[in-house]
Amino acid sequence: MNDAFPNSLSLSLHSRSMGLKLILVCCLALLMLIPAIFVWALVGDRKQRESHVIGQIGAQVGGSQTFLGPTLAVPYTVPQSPAQPAASGMYLVFPSQASAVVKTSTSERRRSIFRVPVFQADLQLQSAFNLAGVPSAAPPNAQLDWTRAEILVGVSNPRGALSDALLTIDGKTIPLAPARIAQTLPLNGPRDSQSQLVLLGAPASIAAPNARFSVSSSLRFSGARHISLLAWGKTTHVAMQGDWPSPGFNGGFLPVTSALAPHGFTATWSVPFIARGVPAQGPATSMAALGATALGVSFVEVADPYQSVVRALKYIPLFLGLVFLCYFIFEVTTGKRVHPAQYILVGIAQIIFYLLLLSLAERIGFGLGFLLAGVATVTLLSANAGWIFASRAHGFRALAVFSPLYLLIYLLLRLQDNALLVGALASFAAVAAAMYLTRRIDWYSSLPPAASSSALPGAAHEQ
Repeated sequence: MNDAFPNSLSLSLHSRSMGLKLILVCCLALLMLIPAIFVWALVGDRKQRESHVIGQIGAQVGGSQTFLGPTLAVPYTVPQSPAQPAASGMYLVFPSQASAVVKTSTSERRRSIFRVPVFQADLQLQSAFNLAGVPSAAPPNAQLDWTRAEILVGVSNPRGALSDALLTIDGKTIPLAPARIAQTLPLNGPRDSQSQLVLLGAPASIAAPNARFSVSSSLRFSGARHISLLAWGKTTHVAMQGDWPSPGFNGGFLPVTSALAPHGFTATWSVPFIARGVPAQGPATSMAALGATALGVSFVEVADPYQSVVRALKYIPLFLGLVFLCYFIFEVTTGKRVHPAQYILVGIAQIIFYLLLLSLAERIGFGLGFLLAGVATVTLLSANAGWIFASRAHGFRALAVFSPLYLLIYLLLRLQDNALLVGALASFAAVAAAMYLTRRIDWYSSLPPAASSSALPGAAHEQ
């Protein structure tokens, strides 16, 4: 009697129902999401490190560059009166026609394992002015001082200058210098992010009421990752070409034409006055919206490894569950019991897959990194199945199951727009297969006893 109780207790612990075991396996799959969160945080940390390196290199070459073409600036004063105090400011007059030709050449700067695209840009900027009707938007009683008028050119970071900035006006070419009227021009970006341009200027002695004239400017600047021009004319035309094979077009307006090729790109913009949404003239304080008219090109990598790894991590609950489900089906169809600790080791192997993927993608790219990490993980999971079930046949069956599963992960990451549809169909097919393979199982029945259960204490006495 005394021996019977321990024997019955031990047998009950080894005789859980298959239904309860499945619930336990599902809980273990959810538990493995905790280390996955730490992997996600690690990806964020590496991404932050990359951004820090980009900022360091960008600061040395000029960073993201934004340019303002030749614009007329006339200082004004408002005399004091009983109704208002004295005031002064800068009155801007944009050209009626503006055009730009931009040529860029790019290279990559490396620091540690990080790469940063940097560029050199040659800009030819043209402005045609018609001052009839100026000033039409000046403050009441404002007096414009035409003797101090300047032609201004703006740049976000003058440290990127590779040569003197030149201005050609009335047939004379003169170097641009820091503007006398104002040093900076505040702008609002497309997302209300405050920024400013540093202003370079030259005297505009030719400027006078009702005058018509044209000016041009030649600039040569370096920068990193992004270049843009503001639509500074009432009507603005921009043509840009470069040798970067995978540009991203962004800003306030997309190009009207663009062509991409392995050796580079070309793009053209045309922004009419009605689309620009900024007055043709007025006080500088009212021109902050000009920042939303940027015509920009970003020099980006085709595939950001960190973005791809983050997308892969979003599918980790699905694939943890599918791998655990495969092991459980092997367990119930072979009669060989799998300990929860072995499920945890399988989950840890899948978490390490993402660590391998992250470390390899940083160095050799996401595609090849996924191939190497996937082959290593699938081989390990398949070998583990062979060890657990003491059968090479089950090891090869696991290989035949897990290989398409990891291939599915890669396809989901590449399909992008159709990833949700394919993932949903694959999940449906996996559940349907599990239902079919377990259709004859009595979920209320007990799992087969482990091999060691036949040697439980008191077993021989009971016989």
